[in-house]
Amino acid sequence: MSSDDEGPKPAAPAAKPVMSRFLKTAGDSSSSEEESSEDESEISDEEEQEQPKPRAGRFLHGASSDEDSDEDVKRVVKSAKDKRLEEMEATGKSMDNALKINDWVAISNEFDKLVRMVQRQQNVSEPVPPFFIRTLANLETSLNAAVAKDKESKKKMNASNARALTAMKQKVKKISKEYEQELKRFQEDPEGFEREYQTALAPAEVTAAPAKAKRARKAEEEDEEDEEFTTVGKGGKGIQFTPENIFKNLQVVQENRGKKNTDRMEQIRILEKLLDVSVTPYQRIRVLLALLAARFDYNSSVATHMPVDLWLAAQKEVDKLIEIVVKEPGYSIQEITEDYDELAERSPATEKDGIVRIRGSVISFVDRLDDEFTKSLQNIDPHGTEYVDRLKDEKVLYSTICRAQALYEKTKQEDPLARVIMRRLEHIYSKPDAVVLALEATAATSNIKPSIVLASDGRTSSLIHSLCVHLYKSGNSLLRTRAMLCHIYHYALHNDFHTARDMLLMSHLQESIHNADVATQILYNRTVVQLGLSAFRCGLIKEAQATLQDIFATQRVKELLAQGVHQQRYQVLTPEQEKAERQRQLPFHMHINTELLEAAFLVSSMLVEIPLLASIDSEEQRRKVISKPFRRLLDFADRQVFTGPPESTRDHIMQASKALQNGEWEKCRDLIQSIKIWSLMPECALVKEMLAKRIQEEGLRTYLFTYAPHYSTLSLALLARTFSLPLRAVTSLVSKMIWNEELAASLDQSAGVVVFNRVELSRTQQLAQTLAEKVNALVEQNEKALDQKLGVSTTWNERADGAKGDKRGEQTQERNRRGDRNRGGVRGGARGGRGARFAQGLGSQMAGNTQRNR
Repeated sequence: MSSDDEGPKPAAPAAKPVMSRFLKTAGDSSSSEEESSEDESEISDEEEQEQPKPRAGRFLHGASSDEDSDEDVKRVVKSAKDKRLEEMEATGKSMDNALKINDWVAISNEFDKLVRMVQRQQNVSEPVPPFFIRTLANLETSLNAAVAKDKESKKKMNASNARALTAMKQKVKKISKEYEQELKRFQEDPEGFEREYQTALAPAEVTAAPAKAKRARKAEEEDEEDEEFTTVGKGGKGIQFTPENIFKNLQVVQENRGKKNTDRMEQIRILEKLLDVSVTPYQRIRVLLALLAARFDYNSSVATHMPVDLWLAAQKEVDKLIEIVVKEPGYSIQEITEDYDELAERSPATEKDGIVRIRGSVISFVDRLDDEFTKSLQNIDPHGTEYVDRLKDEKVLYSTICRAQALYEKTKQEDPLARVIMRRLEHIYSKPDAVVLALEATAATSNIKPSIVLASDGRTSSLIHSLCVHLYKSGNSLLRTRAMLCHIYHYALHNDFHTARDMLLMSHLQESIHNADVATQILYNRTVVQLGLSAFRCGLIKEAQATLQDIFATQRVKELLAQGVHQQRYQVLTPEQEKAERQRQLPFHMHINTELLEAAFLVSSMLVEIPLLASIDSEEQRRKVISKPFRRLLDFADRQVFTGPPESTRDHIMQASKALQNGEWEKCRDLIQSIKIWSLMPECALVKEMLAKRIQEEGLRTYLFTYAPHYSTLSLALLARTFSLPLRAVTSLVSKMIWNEELAASLDQSAGVVVFNRVELSRTQQLAQTLAEKVNALVEQNEKALDQKLGVSTTWNERADGAKGDKRGEQTQERNRRGDRNRGGVRGGARGGRGARFAQGLGSQMAGNTQRNR
């Protein structure tokens, strides 16, 4: 053994420095596991023997855990509070230096830094230092001097410096308002303000306590801090939900509204808590107005709809707002008011006329509720249960609209009242009576009811009439136009065709509708289509065909009715255009069945076209068409080599048309009645019975036109038996054809026969007749072109008296008389002229002369 080994071994615990178990050097890694275990045991023994040390406070920077540091070096330990104050003073010196060289960009940056420091100090419940208040007061003086100097100086400061100066004015104004009380106290007594600050910071006597007790108390305090959470607002300030702080918190929320990083859901939660603690009606109204705006701001995207739970909450809050204003007549919500202090409580006693006017708009909230409801229906699959569940919310929405109407009737605000009545009308004008009765029953259960309600007899027509009459008196021409169209639609829906037709013709809307907005054009198209269906249900086949003619001639029926986006072959929509088109689409439950509409149009065209085709006797007359869509389908069917059993609605109608041409009216009737789509039409049994009767009559007319050249006389009794019609009906029909000069014949009632007179026109007479037809068409086209060039578009709601349109009416009657005296193709042209009056201006100025020759 060496001499070194014989010497006494040093004590391990005293000689070896304590090392953290988590910090291992490269040299330590080579030691064995036994050494490491011995080290750990030594460390644990040392910890037990050492006196426990107090844990460093959270504000004591510079406290080191390194035990090997030199104890002789003295360090100055500063608290976090002192450090923050020094940092503020350094920032203030930088601002003073920048002020000397008039550098407002640097002043602005340093001021922002100073404000953040003060906010951090307030977060730890420390008072505002007098240094900051003094700096704020000096900045106001410096700003005023800089602005005055800049105005007097010939050489203006550069653009960035000028922008920074303007920004500083706004910042200082805003911060001064926030610390208004502190500024006032500082300006009154600066030394007293300093003394108050020093008193607040005076340290309390702290008794000596063992280190363990101090550490335990510290741990308890930290646990308590962790358990207590408070809602913080801008800059991390705690928000106190008390009636006294409501307006200040409201101002903070409204300042953050619309900013990029604002948590909208958090804003809604804050406003809900403010609503819970609000006491006075003024406080509740102000909080409700802000809360509703925040809910509608939650969904800023135009493409998506508002979440249903937020929508239901907003609907209840609108009801609550209306209820408060109705019960408290001393408060009024108006869009335009005089400026008032938003941080002060107001009551009717403090106002001059006893009415507190609050800036806001109930009708805008109702409009937004309705629009979001429609948007949600547009985005939900209409074939699922979710759509039906969402549609049930229309009852509460309708009730809210009725309550808003009652509010505006009480406050006598005419413009919002007309808008809310229009919203109410748009919810019921196109619905069946049963649905309208259900909606009205829900509105009747409310404690706030409008003056216009459903009559005791339950007739919806009287309710619609009352709402429309109120809108006719409105000063808004758009609302009057839409009310008129809704009124016409309702009459047409209830099969009152003649009233609806007269209202449409007297309104002259067809002359100016192409100048209206897209939504009104869509409503006009829907009204015209419903008018055509009404004529069809009433058995007025010619009127139905003439009314539906122009909208089907465009081949864009779904697009014109806002029930689908039409993709044209040579036209590509931009994403913006396509998005706008989709936003205009109507909800599925408001759609008019286009297949039923097409069936009505094609059957009407068949009953008008087939007798006309049989009546013409020259190829030139054959080219004259009343319904181009029907004639195109008929020509396509004629070119088919093999015709199978009918499958679609079109197949049924085309085969029925061929049977009617061949005189097989029974087969035609069976084919038409076997179309399944008729089951969707109200009173389908009556419609089928009407169609059977019309097919019999048109079959008789087609037979007479086809076989008149082959007979000299024809028995009326034989015709009655062949077509299963009463003798009186056959006699009446033949007499009408003779009177209209459609049939060159005479009626021998004593013998009960029709005597046919052959009239062979010479070539010259045929050419003269053709020339007369072309001149007639040219005159009509010139008159219409002249009307468009002169801008004759006066509508029913712009006329001062009823004298407008007298001359045009006389000209139209004269043209109709000229057309009625002609035969064959001219007769078809005259019908087309009358039909065009129903549907000029459909959609994007649809061609009104599709059935006329050029």
